[in-house]
Amino acid sequence: MAIGRPRRLDDLVDSLQSQGRYTFTRAEALAALGASAEAFKKAVQLLARRRRLVSPRRGFYVIVPVQYRVAGAPPASWYIDDFMKAVGTPYYVGVLTAAALHGAAHQAPQEFQVVTTTRRRTVVVGRERVRFLRKRKLARTPVMSLKTSTGTMRVSTPEATALDLLRYVDAAGFLSNAPRPRGEVRPGPPCPGCGRRRRVAACPASRASARSRGRPTPRRSFGELASPTPPRLGSPQPERAGEARAPG
Repeated sequence: MAIGRPRRLDDLVDSLQSQGRYTFTRAEALAALGASAEAFKKAVQLLARRRRLVSPRRGFYVIVPVQYRVAGAPPASWYIDDFMKAVGTPYYVGVLTAAALHGAAHQAPQEFQVVTTTRRRTVVVGRERVRFLRKRKLARTPVMSLKTSTGTMRVSTPEATALDLLRYVDAAGFLSNAPRPRGEVRPGPPCPGCGRRRRVAACPASRASARSRGRPTPRRSFGELASPTPPRLGSPQPERAGEARAPG
């Protein structure tokens, strides 16, 4: 993509942000500015002190908008696709992060989890931890494209997420996050919808009753990720993580 010829790095940052872009590489900036490597390094350090830039990896920079300067960086969903393209390895957002995106998390994930083909260290970007998990045969995992505030990112399908929660037990945090058979029922108090002793979230009568009263529908369980019901998020057609997307 052609970038104009701004005179200073902060001008380049403003120009990219006005175009809806929040990432750039060292090579792009040097080509756009026509500056020396030393001058560019000093300009990056200055903007980093002002909390306008953050660098998850050497040579890759994320622009920090005003509303995220206290946090130190925008959410990882804003830049993860560009980051993995810069790294040059296939990926998908998975495990607990994918479960939360599919509406099946018991609590908010404490880190942003990415599955890729190579070993990478966890990085801390602002206040957020981005953890990388390795999968050799990643291309076999069905993924879907999910829209973000700055573009799209690749996310495992609900069925693949359920399997990954079993595969990456340590990343899932505790065994209760692992998916269970759809028909399994935990002991509990009688359901207000049908009076039977079953989980409220698994009871159709409870769901219908909640909708009729205008209350939020109970969250899906991890076991329900493997349901044949089509996912609501992103593209309804899964794609393989290793496949290149056709140009639009």
